[in-house]
Amino acid sequence: MALPINLPHPVTENPIILRAAAILPAAGAFDAVPLELAVAGFRSVVLYITYTRGGAAGSVRASIEVSPFAANRVLPLQSWYHAALYAAAIVAAGVDAVSPVQREDIRYQATGATAEMFAYGPIQLAGDVERLRIACAEEGAVATPGDCEIVGVLYE
Repeated sequence: MALPINLPHPVTENPIILRAAAILPAAGAFDAVPLELAVAGFRSVVLYITYTRGGAAGSVRASIEVSPFAANRVLPLQSWYHAALYAAAIVAAGVDAVSPVQREDIRYQATGATAEMFAYGPIQLAGDVERLRIACAEEGAVATPGDCEIVGVLYE
């Protein structure tokens, strides 16, 4: 009898909807319950984002988070890790170096009033990320939030 050490991962078909086309939350708030996607076994994802500004100077901000834990884990079920930006320090002989790391979101500033489409990525998942989620917010014209849709394509 085999031991159920790992449960099988769900089958994911490309392309996938990461955020359905909808108006962004009011007052610059992030999506309250972003869609979670099982991405176990995939190496990277490219995001295809469509944004239509709601008002002049409209921009969308996306917060990308990953989890190394499967959704069926009891603890820590809601452990999410923010994408980060890294800059290498300058190396000098005989001196320890400190490289800065900071959480990172992405922001797209619209150039016109019609729907604008752009690709972002690939985002490396390294084959060990179990789940991915992306929360979005209106940043530029928070009184008149725009519309945003995100489609992803996963690569093994």
